[in-house]
Amino acid sequence: MFAHLFATMNDKLDEIKQLYPRVNGAKRDHLNKQLDVLKAMSDSIVEHWLLFEEKLADFYDDLKEQPSMPVTKQTPPYTATAAAASKEVQASQAEQAATQQVSAPSGAAKELEQWNFPSDTAVFISRGQGYFKLHMFSHAADELHKAINLSPECQLAHLFMAMTLMHMQRWVDAEQHFQILISLTDHAKWRAIGYNALGCIQAVHMNLELAEQFFLKAHEADPSFADSLMNLKCCKERNGSLSLRFGSAELIR
Repeated sequence: MFAHLFATMNDKLDEIKQLYPRVNGAKRDHLNKQLDVLKAMSDSIVEHWLLFEEKLADFYDDLKEQPSMPVTKQTPPYTATAAAASKEVQASQAEQAATQQVSAPSGAAKELEQWNFPSDTAVFISRGQGYFKLHMFSHAADELHKAINLSPECQLAHLFMAMTLMHMQRWVDAEQHFQILISLTDHAKWRAIGYNALGCIQAVHMNLELAEQFFLKAHEADPSFADSLMNLKCCKERNGSLSLRFGSAELIR
């Protein structure tokens, strides 16, 4: 599992290194955001490893203090520094909290806890979000598919899966997940994103009148969601090619 993850991260970093000297402006900013995500993933892995090593070292120390319980394994040589390193990690938690983390948004995390979804569901969603932010959509779809198999009614998983499929131009599959999301959720913003995306799918197929209806539903669901009105205007003007906003920017803020 970790070998695959690090191989993917290394491939993405190699791609960024090749592109970085040749771009500037908005494209350079986009690469910087991807670097931030990679750094956050790396920091998170290191932190969890150090905390585990500290816990493992404490366990071996407890065994040594109980002579009646034979210790059959040697303490790994690197655990001696784990506790000290972990304290450094804990001391910098305030700074790390400001760093972009590849994890579920706080509101979504509370919902996962409230609905008692398996912990593995949250893990797969977190990975899927991380890949989504890196625009590695096929990897994101794989992780989110696992989350949905575990928790078929998980709204967050359907939301990210649907948007991932939109970026992969798998319109029919995306439409199914957005319809499921709309049927499940009471969140105004998520309903707006769902209706807006359904409008985009209809617009792609040049069903512009139906697309406009969906954009109006999106605006009614959440008037603060600006993409729906922009898309509605685009459909009404119909000046050549359509320039549509799927709403994915709402998922990476």
